[in-house]
Amino acid sequence: MTKYIFVTGGVISGIGKGITTASLGRLLINRGFQVMVVKIDPYLNVDAGVMNPFQHGEVFVTHDGAETDLDVGNYERFLGIALNRHSNFTTGSVYSEVIAKERRGDYLGETVQLIPHITDEIKRRIYQLGKGTDADIVITEIGGTIGDFEMPPFVEAIRQMAVEVGRENTMFLHVSLIYTLPNGESKSKPTQHSIRKLQELGIQPDLLLCRTRQPLDKSVRTKVAMLCGISENYILEGLDTDCVDEIPLNFEKQGMGALVSKKLGLEKRASQDTEWRAMVDRLKNPKHTARIAIVGKYTSGSDAYISVQEALKHGGIANEAAIEIRWVDAETLVGTDCGGTAFENIDGILVPGGFGYRGIEGMLVAAQYARENRIPYLGLCLGMQCLVIEFARNVAHLENANSTEVDAKTPHPVIDLMEEQRAIA
Repeated sequence: MTKYIFVTGGVISGIGKGITTASLGRLLINRGFQVMVVKIDPYLNVDAGVMNPFQHGEVFVTHDGAETDLDVGNYERFLGIALNRHSNFTTGSVYSEVIAKERRGDYLGETVQLIPHITDEIKRRIYQLGKGTDADIVITEIGGTIGDFEMPPFVEAIRQMAVEVGRENTMFLHVSLIYTLPNGESKSKPTQHSIRKLQELGIQPDLLLCRTRQPLDKSVRTKVAMLCGISENYILEGLDTDCVDEIPLNFEKQGMGALVSKKLGLEKRASQDTEWRAMVDRLKNPKHTARIAIVGKYTSGSDAYISVQEALKHGGIANEAAIEIRWVDAETLVGTDCGGTAFENIDGILVPGGFGYRGIEGMLVAAQYARENRIPYLGLCLGMQCLVIEFARNVAHLENANSTEVDAKTPHPVIDLMEEQRAIA
C-alpha cells in the first residue's frame, strides 16, 4: 500500500519546506523506494504561469508543459525524476475544477461546499499520484504557513486522508523556526504555538524539523517534546547551511531516513548514498573558479533564475569548478560602452529567458560585448534572440533588425513568432 507523508510549515514562510521535502525524498530513494512528490500552493492563481518573478520566483516548466512552482524544480534535481502537471496544484485550480463539475451537473444538484467537495477534490489529486504510479511513498508539501487564512481546507483534507488510509500509513512532518536571540538563547515559543494551531485543526505532527542557526540544546528538545507531544527522538534540527546539497546528508546523519521508515513500517534498508556524497565532495572542494555574469530583468530576486543557477552549479561540479555568479541588471547596461566593471574578469556571459521589451537593449549590449571580446555567451530563449538581433544589426548591418515578438513592424524580422504563439502574443 502507498504511504503518504505530509509536510507543513510554521511561524514564517520560506522556512525551507521545499528543500526539506526534496531532501527527505532523496533519503527514501537512496533506500531503494519509489517516491512521488506534489506541491500544493494555497493561492487563488490557477497556476504559476503569469505570476511576477519578483514575488514568486521562477516558473518551473515540466516536461509535459505545466507551469509550476519553483519547488518542483528542486524536487526534480534532488530526486532525479521527471515530474508532470500532477506534481503541483493550487487553490485556484481546485476551485476551478469543482465549479466546472458543478456547472456540468456532476454533483446532481447538491449544495456545493468547502467540505466535502473542495476537500474531496484535494484528496483526489493526492491519491491520484499514489494510484497512477508505482510510488511506494507520496510526499505532499503544503505551501504557506499553518494559521494562514487559506490553509484550513488543505489541512482538513490531509487529516481525512490519515483516517482513510490509516495512521500507520501516514506521517506528518512539521517544519518550524527556533529563533535565536542575539545573546545565543534559543526560543521555542513560536514553534509551540504553531504546533498547537496544527493540533487544533486535528493533526498531531509525528516528526518536527527545527530550522535553527545553531545546534538545539537538550533543554529545548525536552521542552518542545513535553509541551507538543512529540518524542525527543523525532525532533531534528535543520541547521543553516551554504550548501543545500549537503542537507540530505545532514538529515541522514540525524537518522531521519530510519525514523521515517520506522513510523511508516517500511522495510529496513541501508542508505546507498555514495554517489551523492561524492557529488557534494566535488562541490565543496573545487580545483578552480569560473566567473559567470547573468544578465537579466529580474536580478534583484535571484529565485527568478534558480534553475539557471543550479544548472551552472551542476556544470561546475562536473568540471570541478566553483561558480561565481555576478548579477547584472540588463537595464543598467543601456547607454554604456559595456566595458566598465560589469564584465570585468568575467569568464562567460549568460542571458536567460524573459518576456516583453524591457531590458532587451541592455541584453543586446551584453551580446555585443561578448562577441567583440570573444567571451563565451549562452543565450536562453530571449537571450538567444538577442544574440541573433545583435549580430544582424552590427555585423550584417540590418538596421533596426528585431524579433517580431518585440517589434511586429521591424523592417528586418530576424526572429519570428511560431504560428501557435501568434494568438497569445
